[in-house]
Amino acid sequence: MIEIFLDPQLLTDFLRTSLRLAVPITFAAVGGVLSERSGVYNIGLEGMMLAGAFGAAVGAFFFGTPFAGVVTGAMCGMLAALILAVLGVSLGVNQIVTGIAINLLVLGLTSFLSRVVFGAQANTLDLEGFRPLAIPVLVSIPVIGPVFFGQDALVYAMYGLVPMMYYIMFKTPWGLNIRAVGENPRAADTAGVPVNLVRYACVLGSGVFAGLGGCFLVLSQVFLFSENMSAGKGFIALAAVILGRWNPIGALLACLLFGFFDSLQLRLQFLNPDVPHEIFVALPYMVSILALVGLVGRPTPPAAAGIPYRREAK
Repeated sequence: MIEIFLDPQLLTDFLRTSLRLAVPITFAAVGGVLSERSGVYNIGLEGMMLAGAFGAAVGAFFFGTPFAGVVTGAMCGMLAALILAVLGVSLGVNQIVTGIAINLLVLGLTSFLSRVVFGAQANTLDLEGFRPLAIPVLVSIPVIGPVFFGQDALVYAMYGLVPMMYYIMFKTPWGLNIRAVGENPRAADTAGVPVNLVRYACVLGSGVFAGLGGCFLVLSQVFLFSENMSAGKGFIALAAVILGRWNPIGALLACLLFGFFDSLQLRLQFLNPDVPHEIFVALPYMVSILALVGLVGRPTPPAAAGIPYRREAK
């Protein structure tokens, strides 16, 4: 096992796998940060990722291009988020219950629709996806060059998304409004901020980002759609939101940690075929739990998270 970290080629392959395993979770986690900073718990990230994966497969299948898949996948993620926005923001339904309902609804709906749309070939499709785009010069840097600069378009999009969301959230008036709505919606309303409109925008944006995470699974990893292919990654993204303390950069670091140990468990499975693989599969989840318990301490979410706002309640 130690030779992975001593051989430059093995180390490059290991780190590249770690990064690619972290990318879909990062998209969803950034979406979770956006939603929860505005005061709306988004337990439905898992379902939104799955909706995005299905939309990506449909778009790529019918239009024959991954870019159409990205647009369709992002729209499907946003549609799933619209359910949360209507029920959780407008109607005041418990946001945790709504998120769980979205996960179950999307799981059943995509399983049914995939059979309608793709038929028996659903698990044998070879969809048109993104291919690696090496950045000249930078890709030649030893070890880290191929890891960071030999990726596809969605990975580069993630590179831009995280600092952009950090800047918007903490350096602009828009971000101040979002955080104000999440901390004290009554004060924000008094200052003229349209609370529910801001929450709608953040929840829908959260759905778009989670949908992009699903797009990555289909268009950059496996090039097909299968039932429940998000496989709990949305819940890991939720943990990353907390571990990252509702900060896009913190969430990215948490996702990279998970990707590292997910890649490690794959190597351990390969090197130890006689050991039940379930033991290794649990490794990244155990690390996430230990990190939440041991590193985060007592996380403090936005004060108004999960609390619907009614203007007449002033």
